[in-house]
Amino acid sequence: MAAKRKYPVGIQSFERIRQDGYVYVDKTPFIYKMITEGCPYFLSRPRRFGKSLLVSTLAAVFEGRRELFEAFTTKQGIEQPQLFIAQSDWEWEKYPVIRFDFSSGDLVTIEQLDEWIGVTLGSYEKQYNITPPAKGANVRMVNLLRTLHKQTGKRVVVLVDEYDNFILHSLGDAEKVTQARQRFQNVFGPLKAEDDHLQFVFITGISKFSQMGIFSKLNNLENISMQPAYESLCGISEEELTTVLRPDIELMAANRGKTYDETLAALKRMYDGYHFSEGMTDMYNPFSVVNALKSGKIDKYWFDSATPSALIAMLREMPPLGISDVDGALCESDDFNKAFDSYQAPLPVLYQSGYLTIKHYDGDRDMYTLGFPNEEVRKGFAGSLYSFVTNGLGDNRVRSVFLNAYYDFRDTDDLPTFIEAIKTFFAGVPYHWEKDNKNEHYYHALLYTLLMAFGADIRAEEPSAKGRSDLTLKMPKGIYVMEIKYDDTVEAALDQIDRKGYAEKYRLDGRPVTKVGMAFSSAERNITDWKAAPANA
Repeated sequence: MAAKRKYPVGIQSFERIRQDGYVYVDKTPFIYKMITEGCPYFLSRPRRFGKSLLVSTLAAVFEGRRELFEAFTTKQGIEQPQLFIAQSDWEWEKYPVIRFDFSSGDLVTIEQLDEWIGVTLGSYEKQYNITPPAKGANVRMVNLLRTLHKQTGKRVVVLVDEYDNFILHSLGDAEKVTQARQRFQNVFGPLKAEDDHLQFVFITGISKFSQMGIFSKLNNLENISMQPAYESLCGISEEELTTVLRPDIELMAANRGKTYDETLAALKRMYDGYHFSEGMTDMYNPFSVVNALKSGKIDKYWFDSATPSALIAMLREMPPLGISDVDGALCESDDFNKAFDSYQAPLPVLYQSGYLTIKHYDGDRDMYTLGFPNEEVRKGFAGSLYSFVTNGLGDNRVRSVFLNAYYDFRDTDDLPTFIEAIKTFFAGVPYHWEKDNKNEHYYHALLYTLLMAFGADIRAEEPSAKGRSDLTLKMPKGIYVMEIKYDDTVEAALDQIDRKGYAEKYRLDGRPVTKVGMAFSSAERNITDWKAAPANA
């Protein structure tokens, strides 16, 4: 069996990855296509999806560093394979490259942003012995482009990484956002007019550039974010995982006492499922896959890396999300072009942030169905949504009791004991959480998000021909179609399941289907009665 290889967790330098012997999934076929077609490009991808490494790789290509792309042996004796572009007809000319990196979270104030832009421009002015003009950043940028072209005889390459990071962290502060946009328009606005001096322009971010209103003057950018040809540009495809990374999966499988197929299936459930175009190519989260292969443990790496607090902050700025507003929601293509001034259009924000992905595309209607890409995001999002609904003050003891009851129910199919656990859980909901949410949907949300955070196969408001059921819980030994009535009877809940045909779609599943009616009392703030019966009864 092959020895364990080195995995570049947190390393975004292409040079370091190659020279220090880390594993690299070859993205240079896509890079070759980009640079030979020559357009100025924009790419949107979620954070930690390989955008910075892509920018670093592009820089190495345009700096003419062919040796990094050829096959060689590192100082540590690790053999690095030849990459696609080294075998191509690329001529490896050396171009002057200007890189702007806005990925740092340390840029908080407008003054720090101004200083960072000035430092970046100043570093290239110093490198090329250019005396900076006395005027602003836009004049310095134009002067830099023209002087570098004249000095080197080569047109300039401009690479901008995470252009929107500062603005995304400033949403809610309208004045700061406006000032930041002015800075970016000032620096990058002249690029279109300076096309004679530019060889290549590439800009990355999370939000589409049109939404920020920053590049209105740079309207010749080609947005490749949702083009099928570039869907695999960032991330790890199934083909790449099962070829380039197969030895690592085999090693992980052996160490876990599992087969290769079992381990691949576990990786797929946890990290696969991202789609960035109607091409629907399955993409794995690269940050999570690399962390899992390095540690040998399948866990929540991407979601847990500072995501919960950011997601809670995002949820607080958005309109209230209903149970069916996220997983399975519909979105028109025009929705992705709405102004990103706030979080008032939550679906595109959640998609571009990586919490949702494309699950289906209807070309006739130009309509996207969005949903959670995988178990890592689904469970993590549910936990964050639950924390948001309860203001982060959930009773961990009651939550733990409910978790044990859920696992017991999964193993024993003991519905009465599980219903009692639900009642215990609701009884632990403090009054001040509920007083402004006196309706059945609030309790649906609590129960749904908590079960989803446990990893339950639960669906909320699944459509039937005549309506939407409250909750459907799929367990190994049976399927439970649940209807909760607020200040109404159990009989009304069961009757609605029958009248609306909520259980019909599950009859061919093979597992017994049970309808469960629950009556919730606003006075008692809990379930006061419940009944269950076979769905065909």
